Amino acid sequence: MGAVAFFAGLLLFVMGLGKWQETGSAAWLFGSLGFLLVLVVVSLIPGNGKGGKKG
Repeated sequence: MGAVAFFAGLLLFVMGLGKWQETGSAAWLFGSLGFLLVLVVVSLIPGNGKGGKKG
C-alpha cells in the first residue's frame, strides 16, 4: 500500500469520526474504528501481494 492510500484512509477515518459526533450514531464510530483496523492490518502485511520482502 502506498503512502497516498494510507493517508487517504486516515482521512476517511477522521471524516467517519466527524459524522459520528454529528449524528451520535454508534454505527459511524464502529465503522470508522473497523476501517482503521483494516487499514493498519493491510499496511502491516509484508509485500502486500508483491512477493514479500526478501532479506
